[in-house]
Amino acid sequence: MRYHAAGEGSDSPIDRLVDAVESAVSVGIRELCCRLGVAGRSFGRSAENLKEAAQISMSEEMLRTVVESEGKAVLKASEQEQLELDWSASDCKVQTPSGQEVSRMYVSADGVLVPVTMAVEKEKRRTTVLVKRQTMPRKQRGRLGRLGAVKKGSDQRYKQVYVSIFYDQTKEHRLVGVTRKNHHGLGKLLRREAARVRLRAATERVGLVDGAVCLRNHLEVLPLEAVLLDFFHLSEHVNDASRKTLGEKTETGQTWVQDVLHTLKHEGYEPFFEKLADWRGGLRGGKRKEADRLLNYVAERQAMMKYDECQKRGWDMGTGPMESMCGVTTDRIKGRGRRWDLDNAESLMALEALYQSNLWDAYWAKALCSQN
Repeated sequence: MRYHAAGEGSDSPIDRLVDAVESAVSVGIRELCCRLGVAGRSFGRSAENLKEAAQISMSEEMLRTVVESEGKAVLKASEQEQLELDWSASDCKVQTPSGQEVSRMYVSADGVLVPVTMAVEKEKRRTTVLVKRQTMPRKQRGRLGRLGAVKKGSDQRYKQVYVSIFYDQTKEHRLVGVTRKNHHGLGKLLRREAARVRLRAATERVGLVDGAVCLRNHLEVLPLEAVLLDFFHLSEHVNDASRKTLGEKTETGQTWVQDVLHTLKHEGYEPFFEKLADWRGGLRGGKRKEADRLLNYVAERQAMMKYDECQKRGWDMGTGPMESMCGVTTDRIKGRGRRWDLDNAESLMALEALYQSNLWDAYWAKALCSQN
């Protein structure tokens, strides 16, 4: 929010409000606000819970300011690598099927859509406020002061935020990151997080994605042994092709799907592709076009289908942890009637990412030391 008056210059009261909040609200209360703000269904409900649980009265807007400003502070701390991990990739030990002990790290990333406030909605709200002000007595209207400039809204109903995760075989060690920046921003996030976990120190380094080209390209820049296509996403494509060519839920189709996927898992890509080619040869017309779509899809991702090697080395083949992080980081963001400025949505996701990275206590301990 910014005010401007001729001869008096500009003023940014929201900046002063954030500074006042940080100086007036203790670290303990800020942490409690963040816990309730992220876990609650709304900031209004969280303010009620704060009063009931801790006998602290705070307005909904003040609580919102505390939580969103703290989320932005978490993002800044992450970008500046102010929070050190108490583990690195070399600590992520696992036993291979052959009995050898190695260190192994998985890397994954995905984009999620979050609901944002559009520019037309902001203008509509502003018009409503202006009309309401016109009905007020002049003296009361004068006490309210000038209406501030409207924060720029979005041109679309949903915007994409990227989520990344580095984790070990047991999922005990993990580092979750978020960014509202474009795919170049995702690349920077991945490289920064890879340095934080000392990715090169791991004996085995595996990437897992859902097959999106931009995600695969960014992961291939990292020092990974392999970037794998999520097996579930592949099986969905195979099942879809089966339904469109061999019939909906037919025994023939289900048997064929099980056969080709088993071949890919245990024998490798070449025998798998040969079976797909044989299947295509028995089709005609529109069904052959459906087969061509599947063949083109797998041919473009051949290097990502080393599932026979996964079986031998005990590697995961699914992006389950990534899908889970996409869900938990956006749980507070999504829901009926929820709309956000994109930077505020990112700040709440950053708080959840901090918690999921097991860095929550470390962050608040550092904040307490800084205040003292």
